[in-house]
Amino acid sequence: MRQPSSRVRRHLGLAACALAAAAIVPAASWAQGTTWPTKTVRLLVGFPPGSTPDLSARILAEGLARRLGQSVVVENRPGASGNIAADQVAKASDDHTLGVLINGNLTSAKLLNPKLPYDPAKDFSLLSLLTTAPLVLVAPPALPSGAGYFLAARNAGDKWSYGSVGIGSVGHLGVEYLKLRAGNFDAVHVPYNGNPAVITALIQGQIQMALVPPGLALPQVRAGKLQAIGLSAGRSTLAPETPSLRDAGVNNFELEVWTALVGPARLSKAAQERLAREVPALLREEDARQKLFTAGWQAQGTAPEALRLRVKNEAAILGGIIQMRGIKNQ
Repeated sequence: MRQPSSRVRRHLGLAACALAAAAIVPAASWAQGTTWPTKTVRLLVGFPPGSTPDLSARILAEGLARRLGQSVVVENRPGASGNIAADQVAKASDDHTLGVLINGNLTSAKLLNPKLPYDPAKDFSLLSLLTTAPLVLVAPPALPSGAGYFLAARNAGDKWSYGSVGIGSVGHLGVEYLKLRAGNFDAVHVPYNGNPAVITALIQGQIQMALVPPGLALPQVRAGKLQAIGLSAGRSTLAPETPSLRDAGVNNFELEVWTALVGPARLSKAAQERLAREVPALLREEDARQKLFTAGWQAQGTAPEALRLRVKNEAAILGGIIQMRGIKNQ
């Protein structure tokens, strides 16, 4: 048989390459279409700029943008103890809306309000426990310190009040729990839109106590505008100079505040798998850990299962407090 000329062989080779390329293009296009993220990622936060959840979210957004190769923006949707933002995340359908939520949104919100517009147990993809911190019980500096502070609280009856970021928040339920552990004082709860407003009310003498994260409390303590009565979870490297509430005579009181990354339950598998890799890796980076530490947080960056376990265990504890104190979301 006569062999094709070199010119013909060259044309045949080019045609074969073209056919191979044509076969590859659809596969490459399909692979590109399944890559996540494909557009800007939104992180919804249920508290104002400058609040501790907001600080956590902004540090996360900065690092994730670099690791994902896509813009990540923080959007503040304050109100209802963070439940407004949580509901918007639960109902999101664009695959690029996530939320940085606090304890109460995932553990106590439904216990306090059966008519909550979202169901924490069904409406979220739990992605990672981001940060944890003890709470600092802070008070105006003119009040007594140590055990004398709780004696003054009991003697004041309902003339004292305390602030939190809303009904069902850890700051709210924490003080109600503290009442049981520190002699049944009767301070009245006053909800605020965020911890910065709580701090302002303390400094102005409008309230006499609050459990707030150290990142917001300690700068005011160091400036002499507030005093730290004690930490809610023992001694901490976040506040090495601050005593524990045990030092003021309060025993068996352990409570932390934390933030978690969640998406809607319908969040794609591609997004969940990418975030399961990137978030823990980011929060192992020394730069991110140090920024969070400076903001008053211990970096965690857990797998989803660890977050699910945290939610389950804390919901049982907070549920007990709600039942004991007869707390309702009015």
